[in-house]
Amino acid sequence: MSVSAQGEELAQTVTGNPSDPEQTFNQINRARWKQVMFDSGDTDWQQHWLVDGLVGTVENTPQGMHVEAGPEAQNHAHHLVVWTKQVFEGDIKIDYEYTRTDETTRYVTILYVLASGEGTPGFEKDIMAWADYRKEPFMRHYFDNMDALHISYAAYPMVNLDEQNDYIRARRYLPLANKGLAGTDLKGDNFNTGFFRPNVPHQITVIKKGQSLWMKVSNKEQSQVYHWSLNEHPDLTEGRIGLRHMFTRSALYRNFSVSTLMQ
Repeated sequence: MSVSAQGEELAQTVTGNPSDPEQTFNQINRARWKQVMFDSGDTDWQQHWLVDGLVGTVENTPQGMHVEAGPEAQNHAHHLVVWTKQVFEGDIKIDYEYTRTDETTRYVTILYVLASGEGTPGFEKDIMAWADYRKEPFMRHYFDNMDALHISYAAYPMVNLDEQNDYIRARRYLPLANKGLAGTDLKGDNFNTGFFRPNVPHQITVIKKGQSLWMKVSNKEQSQVYHWSLNEHPDLTEGRIGLRHMFTRSALYRNFSVSTLMQ
């Protein structure tokens, strides 16, 4: 297929086919992506990442980069966020292997996609310009002051004992609306997914293409594609990628790859 023909096909499928989201995802995933960042996870993490938070740890292991938040629940200083040093532009694809290493049935891990500051004084577009403000990574410092997409996964309610009561949820932060998380939910919450049991490797692919956000999760037993429309929100075209662990949460990240769509 020629590049122009491939582009036309991609344009036709980017909004998603509600009757067959996996087919649409596969077409987008096969497009001309160019890898612009790769971290195996077993070498010096500081080559690619920066950290918000003073309590948790980031360590390289033969199994990947281990990110562990602080142990004290309900203490916002014990959250941990790891950010790419690189800033990415345009359509983006993120691939990595994720393995939970905690056994809690509460709180969440979050993937931030194309995160930048709201652009007001003190909250510049480059979020590293106000990193000191996030030494205590209170979640409100993020959704109140960042333009970003957010996917919660391996996520549980704040009060919960049921290990099967997990969810996957996407948000588009709207900091200038000054309403906190109100109105940020993207339609398409998913509950009781069956994924993300402790010590089980999962392959994750997230694609932001135009006004669509895609996520594919798979392990040896199951695979599922999730889709969220961004049509009701302003577009995001530039920012960093972040990995948030709420207090007590931890995981391994292996073969973390970021690609952008070739023109």
